[in-house]
Amino acid sequence: MPTIPEQIVIVARRLFERRLLDMSGGNLSSRCGDEICITPRYSGSRKHWQLEPEDIIQGRLDSAELMENPMLSREAKAHLAIYRNFPAAGAVVHAHALHVLPFCALSKPIEPVLEATQKFGVVECIAAAPAHSSALADNVVTGLQGKEDRMLTQAAAVLIPKHGLIVAGKDLLAAVDAVERIDWNAYCILAMKILD
Repeated sequence: MPTIPEQIVIVARRLFERRLLDMSGGNLSSRCGDEICITPRYSGSRKHWQLEPEDIIQGRLDSAELMENPMLSREAKAHLAIYRNFPAAGAVVHAHALHVLPFCALSKPIEPVLEATQKFGVVECIAAAPAHSSALADNVVTGLQGKEDRMLTQAAAVLIPKHGLIVAGKDLLAAVDAVERIDWNAYCILAMKILD
């Protein structure tokens, strides 16, 4: 069985190939007991998501030391806030999913139109805040409150206005699965407009 850093590397490459991550960013993390394993800064723009296990940053969830790492992903604040507020969250994926981004650009929620996405409910937009900020991390936590049951069964998700998708899942594979289901659901909504 692959280690957590190995799983993150494998999954990140697959998400990039499937246009769920892009060169401008996104990030993945997984809870490892009292620690977090998270993709580094510039994973998209410089590495094109061709990471190696040794690239993955590890550190304690309850320590300020992790935030001092110069290679730490800029959205690590949101990841840490999710883990610290939701014990059910075993992994977090921040995706720039191709079909989700138009909804983020317009701050429009994604209604579940497919059977496979009913369990996530409406994926709503959180209040806007500057990227990489503590305010954004707080808004993500607020947006996920009340969705803990979804994290226990698979995942809960919110949209960041003009930015992307955040999914908190029971584990990495559950979170990744949710990202793709939500992206396909978004595609169907867009395609349905053509068919109307």
